Amino acid sequence: MSTASTTVSKRTRSQEAFTQAQKLMPGGVNSPVRAYKSVGGTPPFIQKAQGSYVWDIDENQYIDYIGSWGPAILGHGHPQVVEAVQQTAEKGLSFGAPTLLESELAQAVIDRVPSIEKVRFVNSGTEAVMSAVRLARAYTGREKIIKFAGCYHGHSDYLLVKAGSGALTLGVPDSPGVPKATANETLIATFNDLASVKALLNEHGPHIAGILVEPVAGNMGCIPPEPGFLEGLRSLANEFGALLLFDEVMTGFRVALGGAQQRYEVMPDITMLGKIVGGGMPVGAYGGKAEIMSHVAPEGSMYQAGTLSGNPLGMAAGLKTLELISAPDFYTNLESKTEALSQGVADICRQKGIPACITQVGSMWTVFFTDAKVTDFDTAMTSDRDRFTKYFWSMLDAGIYLAPSPFEAAFVSAAHTQVDIDETLKAVEKSL
Repeated sequence: MSTASTTVSKRTRSQEAFTQAQKLMPGGVNSPVRAYKSVGGTPPFIQKAQGSYVWDIDENQYIDYIGSWGPAILGHGHPQVVEAVQQTAEKGLSFGAPTLLESELAQAVIDRVPSIEKVRFVNSGTEAVMSAVRLARAYTGREKIIKFAGCYHGHSDYLLVKAGSGALTLGVPDSPGVPKATANETLIATFNDLASVKALLNEHGPHIAGILVEPVAGNMGCIPPEPGFLEGLRSLANEFGALLLFDEVMTGFRVALGGAQQRYEVMPDITMLGKIVGGGMPVGAYGGKAEIMSHVAPEGSMYQAGTLSGNPLGMAAGLKTLELISAPDFYTNLESKTEALSQGVADICRQKGIPACITQVGSMWTVFFTDAKVTDFDTAMTSDRDRFTKYFWSMLDAGIYLAPSPFEAAFVSAAHTQVDIDETLKAVEKSL
């Protein structure tokens, strides 16, 4: 496999494709950030991916740090995952009936994620969070949820309040179409600020069903929890009779085999998973203590269903992926590469006198162009968007594929090599 080119040719075919796509789909895309509105210009249309690389329809090759927004932890098109999907597809794409693969992946998840005793598979991270919040409300008999400014948990109505990720990128943190009565059930706290959580609990405690958090924020950029923050949330949830919900759609199997809860040794009541759990296929999951999960239909009365939930292709891809990432030293090697990359970027910024805060947890990392320590939504928003835009396009033209937003985490995969890291740092040196 060759390395990415040092220069990228014009993206003429991508421009033509984007013009046509805009006539067919809102903004020409099926997920807003892909439209490149925050950085301007035309998105490259990707036609294939392998290992740590993607290629666009103009035959430009890029080193990829998006990784399908997180799930490609093994790199793209891992042959054993592809083989598992192909063999399963030969037997049928979907049955809408129980399969052994569902139980096998459920056992694999339970074996790896410390807090999960029972699990339910769904079709996306958004669906997993939506279902988990409904479960928290059903279990507690309460209606309000605490979430954190800048954290994104999917596009359910009551969670599109002070949301991160694409909402931040487009400058619309609150979405039209969300009823005020629905939004009023969501209370907003400040990430890494226990006092803001305690204040909401003191005021609304008897009505709060759960505290919902990305244990490592990833949708306003990668922001680690400050020491004691997650532990404090666990204590507050216990004190006020609320459930603690970890949205590990991004961090699950990414920052450790057992997710952020294993890394920080804090156990939530309900965990939401996505991305890696399906090996890149459209799969999500939510799980937790058996006593809580017993409230989910048909065992309990909290209804949730899905025709394609637990589909065999997703189960096969997820099962093989979890098997491969459980290899000894997998996470040690992955984190070592990520540390080398993030530290290299930090060194370049320091040498050039460019204000930058580079964050990294496991194989997640982000470059914030600010002299502030980024710990929450407000400090993330101090990042210099104009500098990021120039950096982004320079990196793309150098063959480095980054998220087109200053508020997204980047991801390193097992397929990235030292050559990839070196080429990336050379591009950073020229781009800043």
